[in-house]
Amino acid sequence: MVVAKKWIYAKPFEGLPKDENFRLEEETLPEPGENEFLAEAEFLSVDPYMRPYMASYPAGSVMIGGQVAKVLASRNAQFPVGAYVFGNFGWRTHTLVNPEKGAADSKPYVLPPFGTHPRSLGLGVLGMPGNTAYFGFLELCQPKEGETVVVSGAAGAVGSVVGQIAKIKGCRVVGIAGSDDKCAWLRQLGFDATINYRAVGQDGFGAALKEAVPKGVDCYFDNVGGYISEAVLGQMNLYGRISVCGTISNYNEERAKVADPQREFVFKQLRQEGFIVTRWAKRWMEGIVQNLRWIQEGKLSYQETVTEGFGEMPKAFVSMLTGGNTGKAIVKV
Repeated sequence: MVVAKKWIYAKPFEGLPKDENFRLEEETLPEPGENEFLAEAEFLSVDPYMRPYMASYPAGSVMIGGQVAKVLASRNAQFPVGAYVFGNFGWRTHTLVNPEKGAADSKPYVLPPFGTHPRSLGLGVLGMPGNTAYFGFLELCQPKEGETVVVSGAAGAVGSVVGQIAKIKGCRVVGIAGSDDKCAWLRQLGFDATINYRAVGQDGFGAALKEAVPKGVDCYFDNVGGYISEAVLGQMNLYGRISVCGTISNYNEERAKVADPQREFVFKQLRQEGFIVTRWAKRWMEGIVQNLRWIQEGKLSYQETVTEGFGEMPKAFVSMLTGGNTGKAIVKV
């Protein structure tokens, strides 16, 4: 038997999550039953989607999220002892898993070999965020060589990959981020231009964007919503495409009031589509294999912001929500 630690959603979020929203508990797990395996977390993910998604869970639930874990004991031949897996096991140190239970598009899987790269990438560029960038950008925006692409939340786990894929596809890429250091990192990745939205402020953002996109915007990958997306919409070109991945600017605050966008959609004949990456669950390994190939070819780079210790999960989560990470935010158990 194993004593597992788990973080509980103790109280519904109001605004930015606080210590009172979380509670650390322990439970004793039995030996695996038929078709089950016992997983020990090595790395855990903190992601923006957790903030709005937890609103549909009752207080007392385990915080949701993905992790890379090692199989300690198993009665399932597909998950042998010693294998490393990805699973949506939540904020737990140990999990007893029956892979046949749960949603079909959220089943655990054994990580493919990453070569010399760390297993933690299974939570980032070689996992859900990487596939979010790969499918959400290529399938919905359908970029063409020479087009201008704007990415908001560009220094995050998803946005940084979107921008690099856009460069691979021959596009001009503008990244929007929240600090000079993040903007400098984006330029190192190959972004053609960057905007520090905090430095220019809401009043100056429109002018800064117009200067960065003199030929307008053909594709917009939106992670933030709010006034930033309102301004980008105003610079879209005819037949522009918008992929909506998230609206993080509205997760912890009142929803921003923006101008009615319908006129832009009509006269510029724009196309906008929101998505959840599990739409492409049946093609999951396609995205991981392609992103790994681009890494090996030197075309795709990554960065991680690592917090040490399972006890620091809430701190890492809040830091990520307030822009404290560059690249993927993870917790190392």
